[in-house]
Amino acid sequence: MTPRAGTPPVAADRDVAAGAVFAALADPTRRQVVRALADRPTVTASALAGELPMSRQAVAKHLAVLADAGLVAAAREGRETRFRLTPEPLHDAVRWIAGAGARWDDRLARLERELGG
Repeated sequence: MTPRAGTPPVAADRDVAAGAVFAALADPTRRQVVRALADRPTVTASALAGELPMSRQAVAKHLAVLADAGLVAAAREGRETRFRLTPEPLHDAVRWIAGAGARWDDRLARLERELGG
């Protein structure tokens, strides 16, 4: 995602981060993985594969995409890697959506005023 010219760097970073979240969640299987992660504090890829209709390798690939978007964190515990949902990027994406909606509301209100509505 390329930020618009003149966009402040912090806003551009937020746009890129929101884009990564939207891209990761565009896949229905990854949304299913996120729902499964939300049900518990931590879980292994093997346990997720036991609950979801896919192999452990497929779960691991989806977890990697979610981790790249900042939605999942991994921690080693002995021989296992446990994954947990990190919801902060979701909150950032919601704020981005709310801001975009507010901008459209403002534009529509101006248009209505100009049209004499």
